[in-house]
Amino acid sequence: MFKELLDALDMAFAMGWEILWPLVLGFALSAVIQAIVSHREMSRLLPDDSPRSIGIALALGAASSSCSYAAVAIARSIFRKGANFSAAMAFEMASTNLVLELSIILIVLMGCHFMVAEAIAAPIMVAILVLLFRMFLRPQLVHAAKDQAEKGVAGRMEGHAEMDMSVPAEGPLWQRIISDKGLTAISQYFVMDWAAVWMDIVGGLVIAGAIAAWVPQDFWKTLFLSDHPILATLWGPLVGPLVAIIAFVCSVGNIPLAAVLWNGGISFGGVLAFILADLIVLPILNIYRKYYGLKMAAFLLVTFYVAMAAAAMAVEGLFGSLGLIPHERQARVVEASITWNYTTWLNIGFLLLTVFLVWRFVTTGGIEMLRMMNKPARGDEAHHHVH
Repeated sequence: MFKELLDALDMAFAMGWEILWPLVLGFALSAVIQAIVSHREMSRLLPDDSPRSIGIALALGAASSSCSYAAVAIARSIFRKGANFSAAMAFEMASTNLVLELSIILIVLMGCHFMVAEAIAAPIMVAILVLLFRMFLRPQLVHAAKDQAEKGVAGRMEGHAEMDMSVPAEGPLWQRIISDKGLTAISQYFVMDWAAVWMDIVGGLVIAGAIAAWVPQDFWKTLFLSDHPILATLWGPLVGPLVAIIAFVCSVGNIPLAAVLWNGGISFGGVLAFILADLIVLPILNIYRKYYGLKMAAFLLVTFYVAMAAAAMAVEGLFGSLGLIPHERQARVVEASITWNYTTWLNIGFLLLTVFLVWRFVTTGGIEMLRMMNKPARGDEAHHHVH
């Protein structure tokens, strides 16, 4: 038993070492974007579910934090301030499926095909969701959800969702980034985003390592109907979200497990559906219940599931017709030791960047922000300006 545990941890460490520099790079780029893009006007920019509002929601979400819990909390916040509910949900989906760090990790672990497929599937998923909302979401349910949202029941990452550390839009973009205020804002977003998702990343790596080390390939081939290619194409997008729900790992933390599932035999569309399903894992479903009530939580589960599965099937069909689905299952799930290769040098370089940003964060009052990140904001305390 001890050997099996070591094997799982060794696999988790190997995957963590492979994705360390891409994670730091992704969070750093995301921090730069968040530092120069203010979230204060979101509710004003998302008044309805028109294509324009949905497009803005996707852009704002892509520029936001990749933490699923923060995305859910921000969506409720802008909904309470007047944003359209459909637009708020579109923002939420974009926050976890169109962010830079997700794309970089997908390229490193699974390849460009999956990154492109995810980037195509996410907007399709949002479009399907908006159509489902127009057809089935009743005003009474929205009003009931708004009443529940106004109660301000705590979920997770409430303080993080309300913090706005962006730099005023004054002067050239490059100067804003390298200014004292810009560097401080970047360090604050960088550390806060890491603090928000580190448990998901570690949890995802440990679960992926355990599954890769302990679960035989025959189990996955049977579960995903790998010996029946046509059935597997239909079955994969249906079972992928169900695996995600019970795995409970969300945000970028589910990519290592997606790599394990792909190597295990799940279909291309099944992998996409699994990745897209980070917003219906069990802990987040419970937060929906707190935020919007049980009926809306159930409605979101069903509509999100349908939209995710349908989008994954559509993209698999598109990629299959174009011959873009990889034939070999060689996601980077490997046992590795630290050697002096490009990964090690990149990890060292980006760890030095991390040290600088953490130092900047600590020396500009960041510790107090960490204490507040999971507490509901009150009044003017919701807005934290850079020092």
